[in-house]
Amino acid sequence: MIKNKAGMKTAPKRYDELSKILGKKYIKSNIESPFDFIAIASTGLNAHIILNFRNHFGIPRGLTAELLNVSEPTIYRWIKENKKLERNYSVQLLELTDLFLYGSEVFESKNNFFKWLELPNTALGGTEPRKLLEVPGGISKVHDLLGRIEHGVYS
Repeated sequence: MIKNKAGMKTAPKRYDELSKILGKKYIKSNIESPFDFIAIASTGLNAHIILNFRNHFGIPRGLTAELLNVSEPTIYRWIKENKKLERNYSVQLLELTDLFLYGSEVFESKNNFFKWLELPNTALGGTEPRKLLEVPGGISKVHDLLGRIEHGVYS
């Protein structure tokens, strides 16, 4: 496994893990940067990646629905019908998976990262990072904050 000076996995290794988590059956392209998320999502990813995402991170159905801004019955129906997800939902899942992997690296465990997501953060004006994940631009703000934490910048 390739790691950088701080012991973190390099982005290409994280993207390979992301493909494995969501399912190589559904993500056939190599991911080299976050810009590839858009191209991959444009092909219409199968809704079963939602199950793979939930199962890997141990996320309840309700939270998954909240993160995607849809209802639980809608997710159930998409999976049951073997539906291809719209581009925006696919991008959201790819970005969330990348963020959760990165956060787990920075905090050295999924558990520590998910606890951190629930804590008010001064750098976010006292908002819990999890609350930003469902709003446009929120994932990138949390990702940037993790980068600051990784590099020892007070956050």
